[in-house]
Amino acid sequence: MNLMRYTLIDRRGGVSFIAHGDALPAFVKACSFYPQTLDDLLNLTSAYYASLREYVLSGLAVFDEHNLDGHWEAIHTSLVLSRRYEQPVFRVVDEVTREASLRPVGAGAVIFNLADRRVVQLVNTYREVRREGRARVFNGDDWTSEIFPYRLPADWALVP
Repeated sequence: MNLMRYTLIDRRGGVSFIAHGDALPAFVKACSFYPQTLDDLLNLTSAYYASLREYVLSGLAVFDEHNLDGHWEAIHTSLVLSRRYEQPVFRVVDEVTREASLRPVGAGAVIFNLADRRVVQLVNTYREVRREGRARVFNGDDWTSEIFPYRLPADWALVP
């Protein structure tokens, strides 16, 4: 299975979701523009992997609608009852969601920590994150013939 867990962390907190492993190069490319927030990262990524921004933001809207501050029963139930690769987009709000945000799915789990400029590959059996490379643009429906280069800046840590 080519799905991975992505956890994106900015100064306001973390968001975790499941997406295809092919989104990795788009996230690395976006990091080269030094995004400060989740919105920045998703906006920058959308040029290279369309539909991901809408997927994450729509999922967060559902999360926010069903989980009131301090009352996380809905997400806790969903994380228990959902198959791991079908878990919803969620905010990291407590120890239960933090632990779930670190749990690999299918091909692995990768954390993009914007505040600390760090990419952590917890488990990655799909496509190793490298400091530089090339990837094909995904337009939301299909792969295009357009190729984009990416390079992770030297001041970003890549673990392991």
